[in-house]
This record gives sequence, structure tokens and C-alpha cells, in this order.
Amino acid sequence: MTNGRGTGRANGRAMSNATSPDPEKSSAPPSPSPSATRDLKTDVLAGLLVFLIALPLCLGIALASGFPPVAGILTAIVGGLIVSPIMGAPLTIKGPAAGLIVIVIGAVTELGGGDLILGYQLTLACIVLSGLLQVGLGLLRAGRVADFFPSSVVHGMLAAIGVIIFAKQAHTMLGVSASARGAFGALAEIPHSLMNMNPEIALIGLLSLVILFALPQIPHPLAKKIPAPMLVLLVAVPLGLYFDLEHAHHYTLEVTHTDYEIGPNFLITLPDSLLAAITFPNWSQIFSGTSVRYIVMLTLVGSIESLLSARAIDQLDPNKGKSDYDRDLLATGIGNTLCGLIGALPMISEIVRSSANLNNGAKSRWANFSHGAFLLFFVALFPFLIHRIPLAALAAMLVYTGTRLASPGELIKAWKIGKEQLVVFAVTMVGCIAIDLLVGVALGIIVKLLIELALGAGVKNLVRVRTETTIEADGTQRITLRSSAMFTNYLSLKALLLEASKKGAIVLDLSAAKLVDHTSLERLHDLVAELKHEGKSLVLEGEDRLTKLSEHPMAVRRSIVPPAA
Repeated sequence: MTNGRGTGRANGRAMSNATSPDPEKSSAPPSPSPSATRDLKTDVLAGLLVFLIALPLCLGIALASGFPPVAGILTAIVGGLIVSPIMGAPLTIKGPAAGLIVIVIGAVTELGGGDLILGYQLTLACIVLSGLLQVGLGLLRAGRVADFFPSSVVHGMLAAIGVIIFAKQAHTMLGVSASARGAFGALAEIPHSLMNMNPEIALIGLLSLVILFALPQIPHPLAKKIPAPMLVLLVAVPLGLYFDLEHAHHYTLEVTHTDYEIGPNFLITLPDSLLAAITFPNWSQIFSGTSVRYIVMLTLVGSIESLLSARAIDQLDPNKGKSDYDRDLLATGIGNTLCGLIGALPMISEIVRSSANLNNGAKSRWANFSHGAFLLFFVALFPFLIHRIPLAALAAMLVYTGTRLASPGELIKAWKIGKEQLVVFAVTMVGCIAIDLLVGVALGIIVKLLIELALGAGVKNLVRVRTETTIEADGTQRITLRSSAMFTNYLSLKALLLEASKKGAIVLDLSAAKLVDHTSLERLHDLVAELKHEGKSLVLEGEDRLTKLSEHPMAVRRSIVPPAA
């Protein structure tokens, strides 16, 4: 907490000593400085606005994951009240994420063998082990692992998650249960669900979806301040009351003379209290091959998403704060361990809520703490209001999230960077949808590596880089890259540059490189900005002497004529 962590106390003590010789007065507790009080108020307000966004999303993500709705709320409460003091990315919001839905529902379904309650309890054990692994990764300072994964692979994985979420939740939004199990089957079944939708439920779902897409397009400043998920609830809850969803009954649509069933099964169900919601893990299958696979997926995908979100928030932060990614991974692991022990979903640093937090003026970790406190207060005192939320509205929010993750714009971006990036993106996405996330990511990495080797990267320096350093007249270190810069060796290159930055200014000459891939180039430009904020200098030179594979500024570059040895 940058503002008010120590400044307010120091200033208050200095004023007391300067203005009062009375020992009793000088030992009185210091009053907070005006800036600290102002920042705290801003953080609490940001936390309130994030709470309005988080409440419906936590419920929806839990339902889509095969968990009880309150499990998502528990995750956000743990992320806010317990993880906030120890996290290393102070402006991020910790909570459940749509990106983990696919893994969690897969674990619940596969481990339970059709018994969703058993699958839920067995999945909790996986979440505990995953959290402990994240704690270990944090202690091993593995926060840099996110830099290894190629950008196109990560975006392909997220797009696949978006497609799967859309395919599954579109049916719930229409008031229909899908019979298909796989994502492709669920997509193919959407026309059938449209033809057989429950009109009253579909009206709630489709109207909610229209609000989510339309509100951000309204240019009026007031529209920018209204959280779209909360507006959805303000429309959906009254509609649910009008259609009397609380009581089971039938109605007939006069146009088609079709009879439809409606009732409380289309509403959120909550336990009597938060204590009643606590569920303990079942450890009976923890060492099975299926459990191990899901533990690895939860750890890998959750860590990557969380670290990428934290890094993105650092880049958006107007004050250019620098998060401690290792500490944040450790804190997330502690939070996930606790979540698994009490029946909650796994958490990450969630990008949408974190962006909203930053946009609403958050200054410190008190915003995340406040959002968790507001959730606890609301669920403890007003559970009857949550019970009146239609499931179709929550499904619409997830359909919206899925379409954003799998937007056609992501394909276009990959195409503009380079055709080879589109191939990697597509292979990853299809592999994740058709098989599972781990296999899809592995396929994407293999394809990317094969493409870069075919472009002339060479196999000698896949892990380490070969450089030559000279000191110029003004003391600048000129580091000439004599090998390729690839996603496989970027961590080595970054470590070399960070060590050199301690000694003075650096010029990284890329003109003699065999190949500079998109991921390395993107990361290098990020590193330039990061070092500049720290008062250090890194300049990239020689990019224009290499041949670009497209007109995009971050396109792959390679040397047509191999440089002299």
C-alpha cells in the first residue's frame, strides 16, 4: 500500500513533535495524512464498484464450473480479505476466473463419473494440491515462467476457453439443457436449442446479452460509469419476479400453443449461511492419473493467467508500479490452498475486474480488500436477493465473456502479425477444444518450435543465447546477439540483460541475429519500458536490418544471409 503505508504515520508524528512540547501529546497516536485518507476513500469506492461487477460473475463462474453458486463468492472473499495483505500485485483483484471454468467442470465431471457432488469434493482436493504447488513455485521464484509461453499459444488457449464457455452457456441462456457433451457438439446443438427455447427464460437471457454488448457502445459518460453486469441484474431480477420464477408452474405460448415449464430451478440456490456452504475435500482419488492431470492443468493455466493479468495491470497503471510476481504467485497459492479446503473455486488475478479496479482509481491493495468485504457483507445480510437472480442472466454474462475471449478479432490479430502466428494460434485452439488444454498448449508449442527451426533459428541455442559484449566510449554496453532470440531462450536473454542493466546503459544489437521471434520481440519491448521506469536504459537496434515476415511492428524477423562467424 504505497499511499498511507508509512507516510501518513511519519507525517503525523513529525507534526506532533514540532507543534507540542507536551510528552503526553507527542506520544499520542498519529492521525492519518489527508492524502492517505483520500486514497483510502478512493480504494473503498473502487472496491464497491468492483463488487458490483464481481457478484454476478462469481455466481455465474461457479455454476458453469459445476460448483455451488456460493463457492465463487467464497473465493472472492478469501482473495479479498485474506490474500490482499500478502499479494505482490497490489492493484489486482483476486477471485474466480472464466478461464478456469473448462478445467474445473472437466475435473468435476470426470472425477465424479456422473456424481456431481462427489466430483465437486474430489476436485477440491485437486485445488488444494494445485495451491501448494503454486506456493512452491512462488518460493522457487518461478514468477517469470509466464515469459516462456509463446503469445500465440496463450491467446489460442484463451480463445479455446472462450469457445467452450460460449458453447456450454448458450443453452442455459435459452432455458434449454444441451445433450451434447463436447464443445463441438454443444456448438452444433445451438440451432436446436434456439428452436426449442423456453421463451420467458430466453427473453431474460437474450435481453441480458443485448445489455452487455450495447452498454459499452453508448458514448454518454454516464454509461461508462454503470457496471454492465449490475444493470443486467437490475433488469433480469424484476423480469424473474414478473414471470414468477420462484414457483413451479406451466404456461402456454399462444402463438405456438406450446406448453413450457418454469420454476425455481431457473434461479440461484444458496445455503442458509456461509458456514453451511463450507465443504471439505475428498482425498480418495488424489493420486489417480486423472487427479494428477487436473492438478497440473489448474497449476499451469491458473499461474499463467494470473501472472499475465498482473503484468498487464502493471503496464496499464499510470504510476507504473512494479509487482512482485513471485510473491503474488505465492499469495495466490496460499489462497487456492485455503479455497480448496473450504469448498471454494480456485482464484487468480482476474484481468477484467482488475482493469475495472484500476479504471476506478484504485491506489493500493485496500481496493481488493474492500471488494471482498462488500461481498461478505452482502451475502451474509441479503442472501434472499441473490436467490432471485435468474440463471439465464448469469449465463448471458458468461456467453459475453466467451465471445470476447474467442472474438474473430483475435484471429485477425494473429494473421496481421504473421501467417505462422495464425497457424500456431489455430493449432492451439483446436487442440484445446478437441482434446484438452494441456495437449492443446503442448501442440501449439511444438508447432511454433518447428516453424522457427524451419525459418533458420538453429538448434544450438534453443535454451541459451550467444552474445558478444563491447564497451563503447561513453560506457554504454553494446550487446550483440549472435544467435536467435526465441521463446525457448528468452528467459536466458532477459536474465543477461537484467544483470547488465545493473552496470549501466545497454544497446542490444539484433542485426546479427539469425531469427527474432514474435514473443521475444514483444517481451523485449516490454523490458525496455520496464527498465526505463526504473531509471535504466535499454535500446534495441538492428531490427530494421532483418527481414520481416509481415508489416506488423512485432512480426518475426530473420536474417536471409547468415551473419559471418
